[in-house]
Amino acid sequence: MLTKVYGSAVFGVDATTITIEVNIDKGIGYHLVGLPDNAIKESNFRIAAALQNNGYKIPGKKITINMAPADMRKEGSAYDLTIAVGILTATSQIKSENLDNYIIMGELSLDGSLQPIKGALPIAIKAQEEGFTKFILPLQNAKEAAIVKDLQVYGVENIAQVINHFDTGEPLEETIVDTRTEFYNNLEHPEFDFADVKGQEGIKRCMEIAAAGGHNIILIGPPGSGKTMLAKRLPTILPPMTLREALETTKIHSVSGRMREHVGLMAQRPFRSPHHTISDVALVGGGAYPQPGEISLAHNGVLFLDELPEFKRTVLEVMRQPLEDREVTISRARFTVTYPSSFMLVASMNPSPGGYFNDPDAPVVSSPAEMQRYLSKISGPLLDRIDIHIEVTPVPFDKLSDEQKAENSVAIRARVTEARSLQTERFRESETINYNAQMGVKQIKKYCKLDDASKDMLKNAMERLNLSARAYDRILKVSRTIADLEASQEIKGHHISEAIQYRSLDRDGWLG
Repeated sequence: MLTKVYGSAVFGVDATTITIEVNIDKGIGYHLVGLPDNAIKESNFRIAAALQNNGYKIPGKKITINMAPADMRKEGSAYDLTIAVGILTATSQIKSENLDNYIIMGELSLDGSLQPIKGALPIAIKAQEEGFTKFILPLQNAKEAAIVKDLQVYGVENIAQVINHFDTGEPLEETIVDTRTEFYNNLEHPEFDFADVKGQEGIKRCMEIAAAGGHNIILIGPPGSGKTMLAKRLPTILPPMTLREALETTKIHSVSGRMREHVGLMAQRPFRSPHHTISDVALVGGGAYPQPGEISLAHNGVLFLDELPEFKRTVLEVMRQPLEDREVTISRARFTVTYPSSFMLVASMNPSPGGYFNDPDAPVVSSPAEMQRYLSKISGPLLDRIDIHIEVTPVPFDKLSDEQKAENSVAIRARVTEARSLQTERFRESETINYNAQMGVKQIKKYCKLDDASKDMLKNAMERLNLSARAYDRILKVSRTIADLEASQEIKGHHISEAIQYRSLDRDGWLG
């Protein structure tokens, strides 16, 4: 008897429906074909034990299982439940009515209980697109899949529930999630707050500008000046994610298996802070079976690289293209996958190996040559892609001991959100541009027009600082954001002058 059961495979952030064909014939043998990996090939041992421990068995006949399309590589253990249901149905141990309406996925333990799978959300999206009406999967992933409309999602704890559902009609409990209510109820209540930061008003202003325009920023200063503290609080002033951004972010974390159990939609912007020993593959994604890297896990959020010069140069250089294109493409001999990577880069660094800059009283003093060698670990092209460079100085004692509360994140976020709403309206006709940092050449030319005085000011700065064409674009984008924070339609001279100040590493004599 031939039976077809449907599962799904995830490639990149999208899913492809897989047909599991099970044929029972005379003879003895177990044949699994269709380019399965080792985890799938080992499934027969897990399935046999799970069925045996629940009163069923794999019959002693010739079983041929094909995973179609047969020329596509399949990986992972999530097909255990799909294959088990196919075997039980093909051997008439359970009924097979309406099986064509189901997508079935899950990893089996030896006692028949189900383990969570990766990629439940993209699988559910694909199932709904292709007309499937029901999705059976492990209970831990049910809320994640249930955010897809017009798809009945059943979270189960063991294979016995699935068998009883098909064989005796025992109903499964449907998981229902009101996506919008779930999203708005879980908007972040920040653990960190800018009110905790003493002093550093100029740096807070830079962080506000960076958040308002989605600009990359690098903080340069000695140890203990507050760089990491400021960076960790940046997500608290970013505008709340839109529902579309939340879905995009949840898909990536679902594919990588980073979703917490019993969590539906991610409402918090991701904040990723990898250690400086990270490899280039771990940062941008890849591997034999490509997985999203840190830059994709930070999509719609913040990627914080602490102590930037300590990262390997090759690791930093592979970020150059994703910073421009806001996506990363990973190519292999047989396939290519693309992961989105639209993130805000926040980097911090000491100005010298000893950590102190131009301070004769510092415990460790580095020579100008040592400082130059240390800074040269970061390439010019990478620095060009960072819009704002700002020096962070230590906070004096009178500021640290001041009991007066600083402005909190809620107040700053209100201004940032207002500026972002102006940008949303400005770019409403574009599908790929949502805020100023994403502007291309055409948009810069259209929305960043300068008067003669501002042009002269920028020309002098370009010549004096020997800035590149990319730095010129960055200054215009930042000045557009500063104008948006003031709700100004035009970019004025003081907007340009402030934006020029935020190119510290371009200034001659920065090393003193």
